[in-house]
Amino acid sequence: MSDTARHTAVVTGIGLITALGQDLRTTFEALCAGRSGLRRPPADHVVAGSVDVAGIAPAVAAADVLPPSEGRSVDRYVLLALAAADAALADAGIEIGRDVDPWRTGVVVSSGGAGLETYEDQARARHQRGRTAISPYLLPGMLPNMAAARIAIKYGAHGHSAAIATACAAGAQSVAEALRLIRAGDADIVVCGGADAPLHPTIADAFGNARALARGWDDPRAASRPFDERRNGFVLAEGSAVLVVERAEHARARGAAGYADLLGWGATTDAYRPTAPRPDGLGAVNSMRRALTDAGLAPSDVDYVNAHGTGTKVGDIAEAKAVRAVFGDRSPAVSATKSMTGHLLGGAGAVEAGIVALSLAEGLLPPTRNLDTVGPGCELDHITGKSRDTRVTAAVSNSFAFGGHNITLAFGQSSIPVKRLSRTTEDGHG
Repeated sequence: MSDTARHTAVVTGIGLITALGQDLRTTFEALCAGRSGLRRPPADHVVAGSVDVAGIAPAVAAADVLPPSEGRSVDRYVLLALAAADAALADAGIEIGRDVDPWRTGVVVSSGGAGLETYEDQARARHQRGRTAISPYLLPGMLPNMAAARIAIKYGAHGHSAAIATACAAGAQSVAEALRLIRAGDADIVVCGGADAPLHPTIADAFGNARALARGWDDPRAASRPFDERRNGFVLAEGSAVLVVERAEHARARGAAGYADLLGWGATTDAYRPTAPRPDGLGAVNSMRRALTDAGLAPSDVDYVNAHGTGTKVGDIAEAKAVRAVFGDRSPAVSATKSMTGHLLGGAGAVEAGIVALSLAEGLLPPTRNLDTVGPGCELDHITGKSRDTRVTAAVSNSFAFGGHNITLAFGQSSIPVKRLSRTTEDGHG
């Protein structure tokens, strides 16, 4: 990761589908205004009774994203990923086969839980009606690689295609893999990100019985409160984020604009416990340090950290401790946008990568909602109340997962003309 001749990668397209909606501008404006997309599940929702509050994404029908012949028994996580990919490629203004060689187009889109809801529904049908009840379309509808595979099939992307299984770090690690492919010269663009649809009773009850979920809040919008003294767990959410990461020279040649450069990444493993981070935050420390080294950044270059910040007692303290260890007394601005989107598990890191890229382009940093009183051990330069209007030179995004997987992504100002939600300007550097 120290090759000085490596290619520059730039984010030229973003597709987000979360509890805040699926229009990019509307979603980012809501985040910057500190508006929550979290709510109580309606009485007829499958997860009602299992959770008090959830991040429910807009409906996506198979017919919206797939031909009729291909939409049978397709899990919701795949449909969400396809919707986000459609939006990202449209946002990038790129048509595979016209603007980019299909054989130099990669797809890395991952999931934390993949098609568990579809699997359980089919298992129940088999138990009730026997083996003939199982759909022959079950496996191509729910396997962990099927979001990536379906996107590649739909758009004719013939390059490297994969799914990464690192739980809640999977979306961020997919973005890191895109950078690896671009740098190695193996792709001109990579469609990358993550998706999850965990709003299902078995999954919700598993987290609930582990006492990991926020509970006891009269106002569902108050339930997700990273770093706050009264935090008591995360809010389970569904959705997807897909980014188009493109070789900067390729983007420049086709006259494209970019939100931000993807500068570097770092990965470590806690090797501690399956479901808890190291209390000293050492894995997160080294993940951030590796990302900065890979990006050629000093800690003082970083203006913003989008925290993993789920709202758990132990996790938030460990991350805050790690941020202080890396950045010292000069803490960059920090916010945890899961306070408004909820925790999308394998999709979370990709959502937050998209938010960071938008923040760099717009010069706006979204706040952490519900951070009324900073909890002991969580002291940082938290953004609260409303967005912070400031030019950002470099930023990082953290994603941590069950199993001790730590991923940090580092971003910088776009090296090609800057793409903003309102306009494109020529003030990119490099």
